[in-house]
Amino acid sequence: MTATETLTPSATVERVRQLFNPKSIALIGATDKSHWSLSIYKNLIDGEFPGKVYLVNPRGIVVHGQQSYATVADLPEVVDLAFVMVGTGVVIEVMEQVADAGIRSAVVLTSGFGEVGEEGAALEARLVQLAEERGITVLGPNGNGYVNVASEITPYGLLLPGKLKKGSIGVVLQSGALASAVIQLAQTRNAGLSLLVSMGNESMVSMTDVMRYLVEDEATKVITLFIESIRHPEDFLEVSRMALAAGKPIVALKVGRSEGGARVAKAHTGSLVGDDSIIDAVFRQNAVIRVDSLEDLIVTSELLSHAAPLPGRRIGFVTPSGGACEVISDRAEDEGLLIPDFSAETEAKLAEVLPDFASGHNPIDVTGYILIDPLLPIKALDAIQDDPNIDEIVYVADLPHEVPPDFDAAVARYSLQGDAIKHAHKPVIVMSNTITDITPSGRAVAEATDFPGVVGGIHHGMTALGRAAEWSERYRAAIAAGAGATGGAGATGTPIAVDAAPGETFAERKAAALLAENGVPMVPNALVDSAEAAAEAAERFGYPVVVKLAADEIEHKSDIGGVRLGLADADAVRRAYDDVVAAGRGAGAANPTALVQPQRSGGVELIVGAVRDPKWGLVLAVGLGGVWVEVLKDSTLHLLPVDRAQIKKGLESLRGAKLLNGARGTEAADIDAIVDVVAGIADVALRLGDRLESLEVNPLLVRGSEIEALDALITWK
Repeated sequence: MTATETLTPSATVERVRQLFNPKSIALIGATDKSHWSLSIYKNLIDGEFPGKVYLVNPRGIVVHGQQSYATVADLPEVVDLAFVMVGTGVVIEVMEQVADAGIRSAVVLTSGFGEVGEEGAALEARLVQLAEERGITVLGPNGNGYVNVASEITPYGLLLPGKLKKGSIGVVLQSGALASAVIQLAQTRNAGLSLLVSMGNESMVSMTDVMRYLVEDEATKVITLFIESIRHPEDFLEVSRMALAAGKPIVALKVGRSEGGARVAKAHTGSLVGDDSIIDAVFRQNAVIRVDSLEDLIVTSELLSHAAPLPGRRIGFVTPSGGACEVISDRAEDEGLLIPDFSAETEAKLAEVLPDFASGHNPIDVTGYILIDPLLPIKALDAIQDDPNIDEIVYVADLPHEVPPDFDAAVARYSLQGDAIKHAHKPVIVMSNTITDITPSGRAVAEATDFPGVVGGIHHGMTALGRAAEWSERYRAAIAAGAGATGGAGATGTPIAVDAAPGETFAERKAAALLAENGVPMVPNALVDSAEAAAEAAERFGYPVVVKLAADEIEHKSDIGGVRLGLADADAVRRAYDDVVAAGRGAGAANPTALVQPQRSGGVELIVGAVRDPKWGLVLAVGLGGVWVEVLKDSTLHLLPVDRAQIKKGLESLRGAKLLNGARGTEAADIDAIVDVVAGIADVALRLGDRLESLEVNPLLVRGSEIEALDALITWK
């Protein structure tokens, strides 16, 4: 357990705040021979760090043109932050000196710890123990430090590209090398940062600790994450809900996609639940915006930093190009954004300002006539700003890439556009045609005119708009339901006590009985131990019937010939009984018997299963079932608990959802009834407690409002 984990959340935030806001810094291991030392010192000086920077070198010589001190103990004051960049073998000794000097925050740049193997991990454990015992908050080791842009505090190990633009995007990265790439991309897109942290090994201060700080940080509006692994799942969920309640979007690029394999090989559900698909479910349920590129990470964060929450999905577009209109229309469909028709009144206003050959439909193409009348886009913007059919406006424009021939004229033109955008009656998002660097010339014009931020390119911009619209809907729903409410309500009944041995499997007979006892609609069945008894049961149910092997040792009966379908008379049932029992013995079952069930036909088969993930707990999978489970893998996942609205939305997201809606004249399913049954199965899984490894219903047969589980399997840890 780390020091930050033993503290209360408020105490953790306060210690992280002290770490990121020092008034004095000591660079320990400073030397002109190290590019790390040179870079950090230059970053602090060029970044106009308002406090004192002390250099510590064991020789006490002049370093970087400044007199150094031989030890931390020689410093003239107790500094707020020690930046440690000494050799791996002396880090512990130096940290003891840091503790003796009363310094309470440290960044350890040095590598050679847990990332290199057991010996390094042992050294890292010593570092953490020392920090815990002496009350030091440590960022790293093996990290580049941080850049507090909002407060001009830049103890960062790689050279920064000049003075960074201040903004409201807080960035947390589990990557040292990519941190500089993110900084460079943010600079070239003129996206302002509040804080950027390179986490290193997270030996003490974790990603979620920094996220918690950013939720409370007044300078931060958007939390941006580059994630390799989520080390504290419960904390991540809690902080994500806090961020949503605070109205701060989280944008995440999660790398390391993998086919996690079956969590539980005994259940078909395992084939649907992989590491990355669970992350998708976690993010979706907790309103974390997932992107899949660094470009989308920055573009989406930049848009949200000045346009969240969006009032809706209905967008009016003003563009200077017919081709741009077509690209926009295609991308809007991809992202679930709406391009409604303008009202008759708006079209009349547009007819007054646009040339005769221009179209007044949405998206608007003001055409090449803009070269004759540069104010035409502003006039179009003014004409649509009160349209009742749109929620916001996208204004396609870009800052100049070259030095304008007449800088003052350019400033005047962009000032007019900027004023029109700021004073529009609806939110206006400026978007460029392509994602290109905002050059020094463009930045100079933007600064001279206070022109709003430009979202980078139609492709990435429309991705960002779609994500922003979805997050905004989740935010409003969470506020309406109670701030931060994203998950379900948990189990609704008392815990279910089950007499099951560790590692035991409940095949259909026992699993079906357990589910039926707890409200899950199961197909009727009879357990029989002879061919004659099977025939008698079939007569009671009425033909046709199904005969299935009953043997707890055999999880997947159909794989060994243990299922016989469509049996229409007593003789067929007797033969089927003998066949499935023989198949069971051949597969190693000790005392196989059989189940007889009425045959069901028609409808749509679903699979509903809950599998315990070792990191995230129970994960519910719902998808097309029967024999197609592992072929189609058409499923939606939910981290339990989950509410009915999310179950319903998941069902509607299936590729096979049209089958439930009554495709090709078939009977439409009662979606709400399906949701009730799925929620009931999820509730049973939760009530079974921590011993449950997996619970699966496959298939769940849906015929209109008739819903029945035809088979079930339960495994125990």
